[in-house]
Amino acid sequence: MVQLIKIGNSQGVRIPKALIKQANLNNQQLQFVLTDDGLLIKPTNKPRCSWENSIREAQSKYRLSGEENLWLDTPVSSDDDWQW
Repeated sequence: MVQLIKIGNSQGVRIPKALIKQANLNNQQLQFVLTDDGLLIKPTNKPRCSWENSIREAQSKYRLSGEENLWLDTPVSSDDDWQW
C-alpha cells in the first residue's frame, strides 16, 4: 500500500521501482488524469500534445483578431525538422 508523504508544502507518492519499470514510467514526463475512481498517472508521449486543444478552447472562450487566428492555423513543425 502507498501513502501520501509530505514534500515541502506539497504531498507526494513514492512509486516502487519495480512498478515504475512495469508501467514504463522511467524518465518519462507524466500526466495526471482525474477519473471517477481516483487518479491515473500515465506517461506523456508528446510534451506538446495538448497545446492544440488548449488553444482551441481559448479561441472559443476569447475573441481573437483575424491575424491571431491565422497564426493559430499555421502548421506546427516537429522537433524532427530541426538540426541540433
